[in-house]
Order: sequence, then C-alpha cells, then structure tokens
Amino acid sequence: MSKPTVNIGRVGIWYGGIDALPTPEARRAAQLLEELGYGALWVAEAVGRDPFVSSAVLLAATERIALATGIANIYARDPMTMAAAQRTLAEAFPGRFLLGLGVSHAHLVSNVRKHDYSKPYSYMVEYLQRMDESLFMAIKADDDGGRVLAALGPKMLQLSASAANGAHPYFTTPEHTAIARATMGADALLAPEQMVVLNTDPTEARRIARAGMAVYLRAPNYTNNLKRIGFADSDLADGGSDRLVDAIVAWGDEQQIADRVAQHHAAGADHVCVQVLQDGLDGLAMPETQWRRLAPALLG
Repeated sequence: MSKPTVNIGRVGIWYGGIDALPTPEARRAAQLLEELGYGALWVAEAVGRDPFVSSAVLLAATERIALATGIANIYARDPMTMAAAQRTLAEAFPGRFLLGLGVSHAHLVSNVRKHDYSKPYSYMVEYLQRMDESLFMAIKADDDGGRVLAALGPKMLQLSASAANGAHPYFTTPEHTAIARATMGADALLAPEQMVVLNTDPTEARRIARAGMAVYLRAPNYTNNLKRIGFADSDLADGGSDRLVDAIVAWGDEQQIADRVAQHHAAGADHVCVQVLQDGLDGLAMPETQWRRLAPALLG
C-alpha cells in the first residue's frame, strides 16, 4: 500500500503525558505545538482517555497540526467501531487524522481488558481485513487518511506495508529504522518514536532516561526486539546498560538531539515522533520549555 495521505511533516511530538493535563491545558498543548511548527501530535491509549474523543477535542482546538494515535489498541474496540471512528474524524477534519493501530501488550490486554492475547499477529491480520469490510452508512470523506501499525518484528513490519500504509515503531533505534525500511520497502510510511532528555550531564541525563525506560524494559514486546537487534540480557538488567540507554534515549543539547533525529531520517524514516522525558514529578507536566528549545533545531 502507499503512504498515508495525511501530511504529518518530518518531525512530530509523541506525548503520552497529555492524559495528565486537564482538557483546557491539553488544548493549549496542541495549540502550542502547532504554533511551534511540529507536524503532528501523537497521543497514546492505555488506561486513560479515549484517543478518538481526545483527538476530536484537540483537532477542534487547532487548525493545521495532524493528530495521530500512537497507538489505538485493537483489543479496545471491534473493527467496525475502529473504522467508524477513523472515518468520522477523517470527514470532520480532512487530512488531519492518522490512525495508528497496535496489539498493545499482554498485561494490558489479558489482565486489564480480559481479552485473549494468545495470537496477536493473527488477530491483527483478521482485524485489518474486517476493518476493510466494515459497514459505514454515514457521510464519508473522500479519503480516510490511512493507517499505520505499531511494528517491531519482521512479520508485523511486512504487514504494515502490505495491509496498512506504514509503521510506527516505538522504543527503538536508528539501526532498527534501517531494518524497518529494508523490510517494508520504499512505499510505506516509517514514523519511529525517539525518546529525548534535554540535559548535557551524563549522570543526570541517564538517570532521567532510565526512569522513563523502566516500564518498557518489563514488556516482552520491547525486550524481544532489543535482543533481535543486538542487545544482550546484560544490557537489559539493572535499568539498562549505558550502551542501551544511549541507544534508546537521545540526550544532550539541542543539536545532539537533532543529530539523533537526523540519524533516523538518514536510515529511512519519513517522520520522527520526539518524546521528551522529564525528571521526577515534572514528568507529568507539559514539557513546554523543551518543546520550545528543540523546535529551531528540529524544524529549522
């Protein structure tokens, strides 16, 4: 399949912490990112707000910036409902909504949602087919904007190119971006996420990075992928080796972070979703200062 028709630009912001903001502040965050020139705002789905309702609220508060789900959990709604949500937003906000889909993780699907997670890849294959076949008898946009899949391993990356419009890899490296591009070919969108810490002190930057990485180092989907691209069990232990931390999280000044984003682009990324990690309780606050500081380096 071809790339999505939604223009998300070369650099966007991945902001899972937006669920911790009151809705007026969430609107302000989206407006600020639009003002600064970022191409897209990526919102997550876990145990917080509904991502489609949030996307509608944020799209209505802005004029140009794209909204993307990174990701909408396919176990959270049936394929017909997922397709209807996408088509509703595509018609209401033409060219501004990109659907990101994923299988999530076993603990969130089996334990929290009480669904069967035994065959996530097969479930995704069938789910996409059923989305394509779903009935929708409301007014449609000329184009639904397209969809991307949360993909790390070769099978899901291949599916991202054949049954979707691209991939949104998360918690990975420029080396993985090169692998993903080679696996998917030239025609699919590749939009990896990149964690960053705007701090030049190695000890402090890695401490903040490890705190942000901790939850992901307990998720087999991510640890299996890290092993697949060359990291060992020793790299994953005790919060992550310096080698792993430095590979997953870009830290330093604005130019050092821009250099890492450029590495993803050079490896084949069309778009990079930058996620700012903050220290301690600040992690729940809007990283306005960092977004402002990074914008000239990332978007200039």
